[in-house]
Amino acid sequence: MPSKVEGWKSEAYGNEVREHILEFAEEGWDAIPEDEHDAWFERFKWWGLYHQRKGQESYFMMRIGTPNGVLEPGQLEVVADVADEYARGPVDNPEFGAAVCDWTTRQSIQLHWIKLEDIPEIWEQLEAAGLSTQQACGDSWRNIVGCPVAGKDKHEFIDAWPVAEDLHNTFKGDEEHTNLPRKWKVSVTGCSEGCGQGDINDLAFEPAVKEIDGEEVKGFNVRVGGGLARKEARFARSIDVFCTPDEVNDVAGGCSALFREYGDREDRFNARIKFLIDEWGTERFRRVLQEEFVDFELRSAGEDLRDQYTYNAGDGTHGDHVGVHEQPDGNYYVGLSVLVGRMGADDARELAELADEYGSGEVRITQRQNLIVTDIDADRLDAFLEEPLLETYSPDPHPFMRGSIACTGTEYCSLSIVETKNRQVRYARWLKENVEVPSGVDDFHIHLSGCTASCAQPQIADISLRGMKTRKDGEPVEAFDIGLGGGLGEHPQFADWVEMRVPADEVPGYIENLLAVYETERADDESFREFIARHEEDELTGLAEPAETSYEDPYMHNTKMTWYPYADDDDMSASPAPTNRQGEPLTSDD
Repeated sequence: MPSKVEGWKSEAYGNEVREHILEFAEEGWDAIPEDEHDAWFERFKWWGLYHQRKGQESYFMMRIGTPNGVLEPGQLEVVADVADEYARGPVDNPEFGAAVCDWTTRQSIQLHWIKLEDIPEIWEQLEAAGLSTQQACGDSWRNIVGCPVAGKDKHEFIDAWPVAEDLHNTFKGDEEHTNLPRKWKVSVTGCSEGCGQGDINDLAFEPAVKEIDGEEVKGFNVRVGGGLARKEARFARSIDVFCTPDEVNDVAGGCSALFREYGDREDRFNARIKFLIDEWGTERFRRVLQEEFVDFELRSAGEDLRDQYTYNAGDGTHGDHVGVHEQPDGNYYVGLSVLVGRMGADDARELAELADEYGSGEVRITQRQNLIVTDIDADRLDAFLEEPLLETYSPDPHPFMRGSIACTGTEYCSLSIVETKNRQVRYARWLKENVEVPSGVDDFHIHLSGCTASCAQPQIADISLRGMKTRKDGEPVEAFDIGLGGGLGEHPQFADWVEMRVPADEVPGYIENLLAVYETERADDESFREFIARHEEDELTGLAEPAETSYEDPYMHNTKMTWYPYADDDDMSASPAPTNRQGEPLTSDD
């Protein structure tokens, strides 16, 4: 029998949901029947809307898809204006203020505290600027990711931006690919560094070359079935297919249609393509793809560039595009480090103005939650680098700042178990001020995820943090499982989970002690990842000890059971939600 969600989708889904959202927006929050909340909230996701968690009823997170992370001139300013006007909640965040923009690990944008009644006006402003929330969530094609400097990189093998853009234009809103068994995440990589992170996507096009009719042709090898969530991490696997740029749409559409027809619609937990690959194997997948979904003869895989992959490889090579880099046209792009991917609306607007003043106005989002300003004239580069805003969003950040990633957490997310964004900011600051970085280390990744959904991609970090609960001094406290040694590059490796349920306030002490052990015991030029890899898993447990330090954590209590972790009175009973359009509490008479 189809799952409950499949039943909801069979009644209304995809493009048609937009009209229902507009009707609800006209009538207000109370127009959504209470016994139908789950069904409608599931449908809303297709249009980029997630209802926020318990205690925040009537507020939504809105996700805006930006294919390949490209924000065209003028678009960042519109996003900042929308955030400033519509993304303000009852309480300010103590680290970031009121209205914020979150840059995600899938090169998208998230805004919070969105009111249902404001959605028509928001859509009007976004769509006038060429932006959309369509299929930013839901069981469909998600935002297409790839190298954030595609078309701007002197070292790229093939410009993948036109390919990603064509995929976006072809499959967003396509009725034949509207209703898939689960989300469908696609990566297109044209650079030799591997920064498209194809390994962890459902479908990945990776740079390759193949001899065709006596000529070497640049194109893509195809991998399928990557993903991190549900403690069931998989790297995407080769299906022995090479395609030219002109063939990508047909192969991608075939893979998506295969997933639509054969993916599991009875068990949501088993509905991702990685589980179908587990069941079928790659040879059967390729055979069915050829026989049922692609009209031309598929070629075998070409020679790939994976031996050149440096992105998140743990070998001291950055590959994250932070810093100053020359473009093929002689202009420059500058990658800015955005701590935990969050920027206030005022800062976002100022950056948009700087992008206009010094560059073409284009800004790009990376999968490390950072921003890149492109097309800066060489004669104006120094002046741009002197702008005060770059003191906060540095192109040359401290390693602990550069490597910090965090998901949304209990601030807004119903799945998260612990507070994340503000905690990782505090972790990074404390580590910077108190822990000496081991010699030779200038790129160190700490990813903090609030639950097993893995939105912060913890499995591919030097130090992985996954939200849990434990007891300390007899009291329940927020805690983390700790993993070590994950990363991508030529030989991707998932982290080994070695310490379980470490109280959150003892995590910085653990990291300090671990880095001291690494500094003392490593071989001459051994990277942290190499150091971890040469230890057996049982040796990693107890390699360092958690410890209390001068670090103080104000979020040790059960923030999942607060209405908002940063409110002076955070008890659920103090929540003003649900509220009307003006943010005023709705009474039972309403």
